[in-house]
Amino acid sequence: MKSSRRNFLQHSLLGTAGLGLGIASTSDVSAQSLPGGLEPELTDNVDVLVVGGGTAGHVAAIQVGRAGASVLLVERGSQLGGVMTTGGVAYPGLFDAWGKQVIAGIGWEIVKESVEMDGGTLPDFAKVPQRHYMNQVFTNQFLYAILAEEKCAKAGVEIAYHEFPQSVTKTDVGWQVDCIGFGTKRRVNCIQIIDCTGGAEVCGLMGLARLREDERQPGSYLYMLGKAHEPGRNQIHRLYVHGADSTNSRTVTHANLTGRKSILEEVRKKKGRLMHLQPETGFRESYRIDGETLITVNDYRDGRIFEDAVCYAFYPVDLHTKEGVKPEPLKPGKIPTVPLRALIPKGSRNIIVAGRCVSSDRLANSGLRVQASCMGMGQAAGVAATLAAKAGTTPLEVPLKELHALLRKHGAIIPGDV
Repeated sequence: MKSSRRNFLQHSLLGTAGLGLGIASTSDVSAQSLPGGLEPELTDNVDVLVVGGGTAGHVAAIQVGRAGASVLLVERGSQLGGVMTTGGVAYPGLFDAWGKQVIAGIGWEIVKESVEMDGGTLPDFAKVPQRHYMNQVFTNQFLYAILAEEKCAKAGVEIAYHEFPQSVTKTDVGWQVDCIGFGTKRRVNCIQIIDCTGGAEVCGLMGLARLREDERQPGSYLYMLGKAHEPGRNQIHRLYVHGADSTNSRTVTHANLTGRKSILEEVRKKKGRLMHLQPETGFRESYRIDGETLITVNDYRDGRIFEDAVCYAFYPVDLHTKEGVKPEPLKPGKIPTVPLRALIPKGSRNIIVAGRCVSSDRLANSGLRVQASCMGMGQAAGVAATLAAKAGTTPLEVPLKELHALLRKHGAIIPGDV
């Protein structure tokens, strides 16, 4: 429940006939401000705070809302979907392995609906492709982002864009998280936190241990040169941004400037028209948590089924270097799993992560970091945080049978079910 909230006036129609443009339906959003344009401090009291609205985060938030808990989703950008929308890798995978679907649930629901609404084509998961990328799903990134917002609204998820935590303080019942955005200060009192920032940035604020090598995989900057980009129909051009680092605003700024400079050089060299440009670099690698369990590359290659497995993951070992990438396919029949304990920072309570910051070594993470696997982790984290908030416990102490049962109820596939 909210003790302070801006009041919005919506559903006003605007006319732009004088410009020769027709806007059929839009909204005029007004807010009462303090003198000088400053917004009042806002306070939210919720069961679960999700930080990061990327591939894992928006799925986690929708799951929390659908399971009946109150939830706020804080995202420092301007839309949901992360690398799949803002980064432009609108080609998610892999939802299948060896002729069967192994990841479903909320993420697949939005992907499937966006493809069907866009008149696209879904892969036939009953067929084992010659190359893994053949079963990745062409998705309209723009449609996906607004469908995800609609799913959030229907689930009762409140979204706070352009905000990010500045401090996290332990309380008697959970956490006090102070967030800031331009013109906005927000205090969030919550029971559980789900960190879906990609680099476990909330865990970093808390002083929890994180893992990272000195070298990072290159990021990719996506663009289209010479011909129109058809969202949901084709891949677009991409170039490596070596040393891309999503640790902080300075390193992200450097990666984006570097990528755009390289694209401008391509435009001049090839003398083509720049038809499409993503707003930022897509990052592959950052901090990972030091979790209660660490997934090793041998666990991943062997398709280890952990005792506390909450979802499958499937993709080749896929480490990008300055020389490029040579994906290492998994052996037939091998399907890795993600244990609950790999989503729990070591020694922590009332916080869980999801996405590419999962506790894993570097080679295992190169396969775990892809969209479908992150969606599966996000949904599992949403269930664990919800059950923990309702029971007054911590995610690691949630009975696995209850966690699996609620995941199945919401369409997820549990390791061992297929």
